[in-house]
Amino acid sequence: MRPLILISNDDGYQAKGIRSLTAMLEDIADIIVCAPDDARSGFSCAFSATIPLKLTLREKREGVTVYSCNGAPVDCVKMALQNICERRPDMIIGGINHGDNASVNAHYSGTMGVTIEGCLKYIPSVAYSLCDHREDADFEPLRPYIRKFTEKVLKEGLPKGICLNVNFPAAKAFKGVKVCRMGFGSWQNETTKCHHPRGYDYWWMVGHYHNDEPEATDTDRWALDNGYVAITPTEIDLTAYEFMSQKESWEE
Repeated sequence: MRPLILISNDDGYQAKGIRSLTAMLEDIADIIVCAPDDARSGFSCAFSATIPLKLTLREKREGVTVYSCNGAPVDCVKMALQNICERRPDMIIGGINHGDNASVNAHYSGTMGVTIEGCLKYIPSVAYSLCDHREDADFEPLRPYIRKFTEKVLKEGLPKGICLNVNFPAAKAFKGVKVCRMGFGSWQNETTKCHHPRGYDYWWMVGHYHNDEPEATDTDRWALDNGYVAITPTEIDLTAYEFMSQKESWEE
């Protein structure tokens, strides 16, 4: 029996990134896509608790089934696991995202939300992202890397509680692959104020990313800025173990 991969994203089922990913992998696994019916960027691990969810079958052919859902990326994973998948997926993939999810972006990303949800279900999970926000971004240079990484995870699995955040620079070719840590950065000037003709003010969420440790060479941000594919192993256990060494002073 061929492996089964569940794919979702935060750009919507119709996005080029998720369609390209499906095309890259459909010869090595059966694919189920369950993705939002429209863009849901920035939804992180949010799920819908106050609206009814709907599934819409968009495509079904040999080895590939595509559904859309009106919920968040995490909703898509939950809905697919309980209502679409006839067997447990061997792997869950988020992406390919239009835009990087390196550094602190990983905390906001719906693509990473997909991957973390898979990890919480003890299913090997990976997020793929490209540093190119354009709707017609070129995903073809990613093909051999995504196939290699996916086949490796299908064969070897991942440790409990660990998923992978994989980011690609926007380039025709890459210098190599770096396994690296998440870099520290911050978003600045995150809102811009506008005035509506009807007389009220409103704001758009925008912002500019600032690398807070530009000299560090072991981060995902450095790897991307220097032409490398960045693989960041990500833990879902948020415990600050080093701080626990101070617990005596807190427990007195």
